Amino acid sequence: MARVVIQAVVSVDGFIAFPDDTVGPLFDWYFNGASTLTARPSGWTFRVSPASEEYLQPIWDAVAVTVIGRHLFDTTNGWDGKPAAGEQLVVVTHRPLPEDWVAAHPDAPFHTAGSVEDGIALARDLAGDGLVVVSAGDLGGQAFSAGLVDEVAMDVVPVVLGEGVRFFGAHTGAVLLDDADRIVQGDRVLHLHYTVRTG
Repeated sequence: MARVVIQAVVSVDGFIAFPDDTVGPLFDWYFNGASTLTARPSGWTFRVSPASEEYLQPIWDAVAVTVIGRHLFDTTNGWDGKPAAGEQLVVVTHRPLPEDWVAAHPDAPFHTAGSVEDGIALARDLAGDGLVVVSAGDLGGQAFSAGLVDEVAMDVVPVVLGEGVRFFGAHTGAVLLDDADRIVQGDRVLHLHYTVRTG
């Protein structure tokens, strides 16, 4: 059965972007190392520390489906029809994808769902035994609040943004996680992985 993880690069004070969606120094560590990290199938490459590459490459290779919200789709122009990670991508949206975008990317492995619950269910079906990654922010927070997330992965950058887009969106209320089962120190980033407690 597919595992569902909410993941993002995050500031120490819990933000994944500034209010205008820019990331400032949050992604600097993607370009400061000697090891190559490759996102598949997009083929995007990054230069990270050996510790970050050793931790992240197996995770990125395991991603089968990514789930994003309509805002991220619009902000990135759907990455021109190529999922950043995984073979399939689910967009949770109440509106059809733009007709001109669909016409320009007829072979894009993109699917749509009208709710977070439907989006996660579709992603699980598509992923088989693979990993489903849900983008952090409003969508990830909704999935987390609904109890649809199995794991939390944070790439914590030593910066305080002060304001912006929260990792867990508008989620409120206490949810217990197990102790971190992975803690990896990279160069200007700390990788943390948790399992969400059940029951």
